[in-house]
Amino acid sequence: MRYSVNIPNFGDFADPRTVAKVAVAAEQAGWDGLFVWDHVLHRKYAGKPFGDPWMLLTAAALATSRIRLGTLVTPVARRRPQQLARQVATLDVLSGGRVTFGAGLGGPVEDEYASFGDTTDPKALAGRLDEGLDLLARYWSGEPVNHEGPHYQARDVTLLPATAQRPRPPVWVAGFWPNRPPMRRAARWDGAVPLFADAKHGHVPPVGQVRELVAYVREQGERRADGSGTPFDIVLGGATPGDDPARTRDLVGPLAEAGATWWDERQFQTGEALDRLTPVLRRVEQGPPNL
Repeated sequence: MRYSVNIPNFGDFADPRTVAKVAVAAEQAGWDGLFVWDHVLHRKYAGKPFGDPWMLLTAAALATSRIRLGTLVTPVARRRPQQLARQVATLDVLSGGRVTFGAGLGGPVEDEYASFGDTTDPKALAGRLDEGLDLLARYWSGEPVNHEGPHYQARDVTLLPATAQRPRPPVWVAGFWPNRPPMRRAARWDGAVPLFADAKHGHVPPVGQVRELVAYVREQGERRADGSGTPFDIVLGGATPGDDPARTRDLVGPLAEAGATWWDERQFQTGEALDRLTPVLRRVEQGPPNL
């Protein structure tokens, strides 16, 4: 089991210097990763400043040397794959190969798509996500790309630098369980980041559902996109009491036994601490769960 810290890209964390401070504290306290949200507009948090996730992660990369860095999650369908490929590759080279790329459809779709005149049709967005992921992997290779698809085209394009990690950074795919299509998509890549309808952001997911999810993903077999050979990750998250190690072990231990490989520490989405530095930093400094 590895451990990460999860923060939004708004509020106090819209400032790259603040994110760098959290990253340094996480590395010093023994955490294994720092992941930030990727929202351009979320009306629930209207009036708050939002930071670009790749700028935030660049500040974190410059301030650290060990922890993994990435987004949870980037809505590939609302970005141009060529620009996104540049951003991820640049960060991967800068960080010495420490990027993990989290992808999904994103949302709320009315806020992040319809507000800018884009489609909210789930099939269209899913098609762009799948085609975009395949293109990203090809762009990251540093090899020439020719592509003619329903959503994107590329004509004799070579994007350099290639990513530091070969053949590419790990790709984790998010989706709501028990919806099967997102988890089938995840099975083609390097990890699944399941969300649960009855376990909102910050709440520990039910162990029974985790077992069902792990079994389903394993049933998909070896459908990896390019045979990268990296272990397949199951990424779960929630809020744990850092000042009560025994209680934390009781929460996280059964999930590790059920097949989780990462614990992503999160604040409750409905709580005031979600985008505030002081309570997040306090939890980070307490260190990750010790199983």
